[in-house]
Amino acid sequence: MQASAIERAEAEADVLVVGLGCAGAAAAVEAAAAGASVLVLERASGPGGSSAQSGGELYLGGGTSVQKACGFDDDAESMFAYLRAALGPHADEEKLRLYCEGSVEHFEWFRALGVPFQETLFDAPTWMPLTTDGLMWLGENAWPYDHQARPVPRGHRPAAPGFAGGLLMERLVGAVCGAGARIENDVRAAALVVEDGRVAGVTARRFGADVAFRARRGVVLTTGGFVDDEAMLAAHAPVLLGHGKVSDGGDDGSGIRMATALGAATRRMGSVQVALTALPAAAVRGVLVNAVGQRFINEDVYPGLFSSAAVKHQPGPWWVVVDEAGWESIPAGDLWGVRPRYAAETIAELEAELGIPAGALEATVMVYNRHAAAGEDPLFHKNAEWLRPLEPPFAALDPRLGFASGRDATPQGTGAAGFTLGGLHTTVDGAVLDVSGTEIRGLFAAGRASAGIHGEGYISGTSLGDGTFFGRRAGRAAATGADRRP
Repeated sequence: MQASAIERAEAEADVLVVGLGCAGAAAAVEAAAAGASVLVLERASGPGGSSAQSGGELYLGGGTSVQKACGFDDDAESMFAYLRAALGPHADEEKLRLYCEGSVEHFEWFRALGVPFQETLFDAPTWMPLTTDGLMWLGENAWPYDHQARPVPRGHRPAAPGFAGGLLMERLVGAVCGAGARIENDVRAAALVVEDGRVAGVTARRFGADVAFRARRGVVLTTGGFVDDEAMLAAHAPVLLGHGKVSDGGDDGSGIRMATALGAATRRMGSVQVALTALPAAAVRGVLVNAVGQRFINEDVYPGLFSSAAVKHQPGPWWVVVDEAGWESIPAGDLWGVRPRYAAETIAELEAELGIPAGALEATVMVYNRHAAAGEDPLFHKNAEWLRPLEPPFAALDPRLGFASGRDATPQGTGAAGFTLGGLHTTVDGAVLDVSGTEIRGLFAAGRASAGIHGEGYISGTSLGDGTFFGRRAGRAAATGADRRP
């Protein structure tokens, strides 16, 4: 919308931040620290968004105090080597290099905001520890990554039992308020306001009324991804159609659509992350197979990677097959309420119950057992720590039952849920580029509204980490008018 069409602005500030998840909070804090007046617009009745519902993991490394306290030496180059491999192919290496080089400083920024980290390691495969441990492995010690970079754990978690996203956002929002930024809730941005070729604000809806807000220096879009918009999924990331959504319900791509209406370019719109509700503690002790009983990856890899391999490339449903000895060895805290729905004395009986073609799962387990007895996995290179022959009786876990299952449970959905990784094409300082590669004056983006460090891959903690790191840069750039050109 042209500024000349707006009769009055509800409010104005140097910087408008649209969306108050982790990226928006980081942008607001840094813009205010740079001396700008900041107004944050949030569509919900309170801050947090999808970030507040997350596990709270932050992928940080390079030699943080938590890593050192747990006995690990790390550096930016090792971190970069792992993430380039795990987030690829086609990760944004310019952004990734900056992220790794600035990781220790970014960790200390969180600590300065009052985010607590316990200096202990959770040393077992999991989606997310239910403990308060401050450090966890995220696939760095699994093949092939343990051959591509020095294995060091880099999953940093705020000291909260269970999901820690709420604690993280509590500290971030506190910092926003402490910096003097204003927050307007229940405001749903609708369009960008343009004046003399520069983004100068937004129009919005609040309680059924049209309102407008002006930005003297810049607008930062931190509105999330587009997993909640079926039409955008069908157009850009159809692999997620029919699966669950990892979102607070507001990731509808609105910020991306507002910017592309101005000719903004997008990047990696087909890239997604998928989480299969398979129990990592069981998978490493058994085998993960597809609908025809075949293994397809080493089960000790970061579970997001085995999830993507399954959902994107293998026929479903997918099964975790484990024997009684393996199941009984899982610590109670790592079971997440899961109980096997299928059990049998022989693999032949189990594959019949699962609907797997006769002999297929038997062949898989026979080959697996033969190599496991020798302490090796030449097909997929699972770490020898987890290798041993599987012996009867056997059980199968159905990811479609979720994390609270049993023999009486009924499969729901596909057992997979995901979110989008692609978004607006931005510079390392968050300036949004148009389709010709030119910065759109006054417009910035960060978080899942933008395409960050990711290529085709994903590791837990890189959404909150990427969003806050580049949110900070976008906030500073917007405050100082860093995108301005003659």
